[in-house]
Amino acid sequence: MVRVLKAGKSQEELTKNSLEVSKIVANAIQEIESRGDEAVREFSEKFDKWSPEAFRLTEEQIKEIVAQVPAEVIEDIKFAQKNIREFAEAQLASMNDVEVENIPGVILGHKNIPVSSVGCYIPGGRYPMVASAHMSVLTAKVAGVKRVIACTPPINGEIPNATITAMYLAGADEIYLLGGIQAMAAMAIGTETIQAVDMIVGPGNAFVAEAKRQLFGRVGIDLFAGPTETLVVADETADAEMIATDILGQGEHGPTSPGALITTSEKLAHETVEEIERQLKVLPTADVARVSWDDYGQILLVDSIEEAVVEADRLAFEHVEILTADPNYFLENMTNYGCLFLGPETNVAYGDKVIGTNHTLPTKGAARYTGGLWVGKFIKTVTYQKVTPEASAYIGEYAARLCQLENFAGHAEQALLRVRRYGKKA
Repeated sequence: MVRVLKAGKSQEELTKNSLEVSKIVANAIQEIESRGDEAVREFSEKFDKWSPEAFRLTEEQIKEIVAQVPAEVIEDIKFAQKNIREFAEAQLASMNDVEVENIPGVILGHKNIPVSSVGCYIPGGRYPMVASAHMSVLTAKVAGVKRVIACTPPINGEIPNATITAMYLAGADEIYLLGGIQAMAAMAIGTETIQAVDMIVGPGNAFVAEAKRQLFGRVGIDLFAGPTETLVVADETADAEMIATDILGQGEHGPTSPGALITTSEKLAHETVEEIERQLKVLPTADVARVSWDDYGQILLVDSIEEAVVEADRLAFEHVEILTADPNYFLENMTNYGCLFLGPETNVAYGDKVIGTNHTLPTKGAARYTGGLWVGKFIKTVTYQKVTPEASAYIGEYAARLCQLENFAGHAEQALLRVRRYGKKA
């Protein structure tokens, strides 16, 4: 039996908050679609107070920016990118073209073809998400995407040097100092100075996420990424300090970032609440983490590890940390999650920044049907078929009868033409 010791906001409250965001985004997209660069500049001035001569950085500007970044920062970026590149390359190696002859004379196959162009959004604001450059630009390049452009907003009117450096080192072909809805719409729709892409990816605030949702269809997207979610599953072997640290450490992302604990220990649950309150008194980002915990925090008390798996799969959270005596049990039995962090030695921050797995992951229950961003998201698996004359006549008879069964006369005639042309009597 599950006992709810703490609950977050209801779905009704969450839906109400999103309606105003949707209206603002729809208006901005419409303006950019009809007025192009002019509208992009107006929105950049309005939201970011940023109106440079050109939003795209030149090669010379980029090199000047990179030259200003401390050597240690560059070394750290390269360390993270090495890990992310190597894991992405291993994932790519797992994707093979296929060709089979399932019937004599019938050749079926599939090819893996990279998307031609991709636009990557790297968030700025309070938290310049340097790591998102690795996760999107670098992964797209490993996948074989020929044109990768990247956008990031200025921060308080300043160029985010480390973020630009990460984009450059990751292999971005074009870099734009442009943020928010205007960046997403410009990349997806295209303007006089920005050539449209085939796919847009990357995390962002509620407006960026909504822009992706509304632009999906005219371009592809990685996934609908909402506020960061963190679930910790713990038994009596875990400690409250670690649980509180890891929940609040992700809660600082934003005031709507859910954090949850599923535990078999009521004692640990109460200790965690006390520890969260203690840490909130000293955490520098407590102004944000406090709201995320108060409004979106959850604690579920379960009777067994088996029940913990059921509840964790029901929540289908983006990040799931397993702090139990046997973490591998969850690896073997859980099915709905963005990324698993098995054991106390790892944590979500490793995945967010440096270890090699991608940090753009499914939220809002999307883990029930999709994984996160990886090289495969940038690749189209397309099929083809080749048939000999004899096999065409053989297949044609079956195809014609099945088409007639569905009253598709024109379909049937396609098959019957081959039967007449390639059959034994021809």
